[in-house]
Amino acid sequence: MTEAYRRSFPRFVHIGPDSGTFFYGQCGGVRYAATRFHATPGATHDELVNMQDEGSVTKYFRSTSAGGWTYLTSDGFPHGPQGCGDVAQIPEALSALWGNCSVG
Repeated sequence: MTEAYRRSFPRFVHIGPDSGTFFYGQCGGVRYAATRFHATPGATHDELVNMQDEGSVTKYFRSTSAGGWTYLTSDGFPHGPQGCGDVAQIPEALSALWGNCSVG
């Protein structure tokens, strides 16, 4: 997921997924994942500033036919009342299984 997000947003080089915010599952033969990211050691000033906003939202991914991942979207901030249930690209059944991406 990290590489897929970097491909979509090349300004983020020094990022990693937040622990406790990773969701993974499969629906209809397609794998999906969701996570938030944080800046990692070596992050530039610009990366740190950009992560102030980007780090607070969850990013969503889906598997590709080649076995990799592609970035789908990010949720809004503040998050919608249904969490990832408000994200049209995530199947409803998977969102429910993920508890609407609630991280407490």
